[in-house]
Amino acid sequence: MTVEQRMRGGRASPQSALPMGEVPIEIEPAERARVLVVDDDERNLLAIRTVLEDVADVVEATSGEEALRQLLKGEFAVILLDVYMPGMDGYETAQIIRSREQTKRIPIVFLSAVNKETQHLIRGYSMGAVDYVFKPVEPLVLRSKVAVFVDLFTMRKEIQRKARQEQQLLDANLRANSERLRAEQQLRLAEQRQAAIIESLPIILYLEDLDASPRIPKFVSGNFSALTGFEFDQILASPTLWIERLHEDDRDRVVAALGARRSGNSLSVEYRWQCADGQYKHFLDQAVLLRDPRGNPVEYAGTLLDVTDRKDLETQLLQARKMDAIGKLTGGIAHDFNNLLAAVLGGLGLLERRVELAEDQRKVLTMTRHAAEQGSELVGRLLSFARRQKLEPAAVEISRLSATVTDLLAHTLGGLVELDWAMEESLWCAYADEAQLELALMNLIINARDAMPDGGTIKVSAANRELRTTGDFGLPPGDYVVLAVTDTGCGIAPEMLEQVMEPFFTTKEVGKGTGLGLSMVYGFVKQSGGAIRIDSNVGAGTRVEIWLPRAPAAMTDASVAVTGEGTKPFDRSLNILLVDDHPGVRATTAALLQDLGHQVTEASDGPEVIALLKKDPEAVDLIISDYAMPHVSGTEVIQQARRIRDGMPAIIITGYAEAGSISKRPEDVPVLAKPFAPEQLAAAIVAVCGDQPVEAEQPIRALSA
Repeated sequence: MTVEQRMRGGRASPQSALPMGEVPIEIEPAERARVLVVDDDERNLLAIRTVLEDVADVVEATSGEEALRQLLKGEFAVILLDVYMPGMDGYETAQIIRSREQTKRIPIVFLSAVNKETQHLIRGYSMGAVDYVFKPVEPLVLRSKVAVFVDLFTMRKEIQRKARQEQQLLDANLRANSERLRAEQQLRLAEQRQAAIIESLPIILYLEDLDASPRIPKFVSGNFSALTGFEFDQILASPTLWIERLHEDDRDRVVAALGARRSGNSLSVEYRWQCADGQYKHFLDQAVLLRDPRGNPVEYAGTLLDVTDRKDLETQLLQARKMDAIGKLTGGIAHDFNNLLAAVLGGLGLLERRVELAEDQRKVLTMTRHAAEQGSELVGRLLSFARRQKLEPAAVEISRLSATVTDLLAHTLGGLVELDWAMEESLWCAYADEAQLELALMNLIINARDAMPDGGTIKVSAANRELRTTGDFGLPPGDYVVLAVTDTGCGIAPEMLEQVMEPFFTTKEVGKGTGLGLSMVYGFVKQSGGAIRIDSNVGAGTRVEIWLPRAPAAMTDASVAVTGEGTKPFDRSLNILLVDDHPGVRATTAALLQDLGHQVTEASDGPEVIALLKKDPEAVDLIISDYAMPHVSGTEVIQQARRIRDGMPAIIITGYAEAGSISKRPEDVPVLAKPFAPEQLAAAIVAVCGDQPVEAEQPIRALSA
């Protein structure tokens, strides 16, 4: 591109100026040179502009001051400066221009109509002028002189522009090289990371020839020795090793699957393989057949994944689901038993209060009640296993608990078995229901005693444990108190360990155990937010650990349950509306209320209650309603009753021991668990209708007879 083209504003195409593959550089448009003409005579300015407008852009100024302002706005190829002007003349203007850093190199041509003497010319040159043009101006001479300076300016700008472009190109190449280097570094880093990840994962990548017999990979990637315990060279040295160490129950199936892949089928087979340490791991072996562009088979590419942990988790999940299903079943059975026991114990109570019995008859009644109470205890164990037993967790001091358990078991253990307590110093308090924990420890200790028919020492230890990560048995991180019961008895066979916590499973002789002891412990511990762990060796003994959360620092062990002890008798007769779908429970409860001096109206379901209330809402002082009834639950009965009469006093009775399972229960309605004693029913009535308050979130629990 010529200087003239650049002066006329032409530009080169970036695509044509650069070879293909190089980084494109932005091409700067060439700017047209400018000439600053300074003269106080408008006619001279017009004449000069006419002469020079084809050579460059002409910028005019009528004084030295205006010229200096124009110089602040941009660059000029040459300055045509009149010598004599009013105010600041040409010499003074030139001197200022030469004193400024940004303008001192701009050529100055003086315009003068007089003073052609040498001394004046020398003065002009000393002020920075490079030439003189005398008026009247000869257009050709002026044009030629200005053109020289314009060309010099244009070439200088072109050189600067090319220098900038070359620098941009150099910078771009440096950036490209830097980016390529960085990309290569990132690629190497990614490869290293990928290799490290594959090394850390329980997986092996392999390639295997089509006709490898016996089976042996030709390439493996990953930590082969960590996965199998063997070095890969050992496999290469003994080609039959892989097949030989397959589990005998899986070998035929795996060999058949390997043979089937020759037909083009992909391989996906799971099997057990014996590692160098003798332990079996579960491997998931998957492979596909690779083909060349023509479709001919080349080799197998596959992965070998260690799924042992997944299989263990699946086993645990199946066990948990089985225990949950059994828990739901036993919970439903326990509810029905509670209704039956409520009717039986209520009926026995009525007989005892209303009928004069001979001594032998009273003994029979006492034996019958004792059997029913044992049934109630059995139901409690079922509910505990089902994790529906209402717990009252508090801070439990283990040292105090140990003294209580020791006293309770003093005569039970016999003379051949010794109980040895070992507690860590500064032992934390456990957060659990103290009565249930006491019962759980007693069950474990009695089981340990039964495992040592020839006697021995049962060691009960307690220690603080701090979990920083999720434990092997699913406990979240936190502080725990671990209680362990260890015996030196016969032990438990490995195949039975998963069954010992199932309800009704027992290894004892017929008549010597219900099979609910460990299941009750399991349910209680799970409901308390803990875990249970059993380690046993046949012939060496068993160790059962109970992990319970540490009690919060501000927690107290005060009991808040309402028991009925010390309740003042109610001083007036109430009209009570009793609703229960179980005829036996309804009849015995009604008789018990009548014995307490109250008037009772019975109903079998919710609609019947609502119909009675609509007739005369004020005739009822209290509603006692069963919770689980067909169609309409006890809470819905109370809600509908309170729409008829606001604030109607009410009590819920239920065969479910967990008040928290009763949905939509008003806060001022307590729960009375079946079977209940007369004292508990009286206490509930006083709490709702009298002056004694009741804690709404706590069920009113039945006392043992």
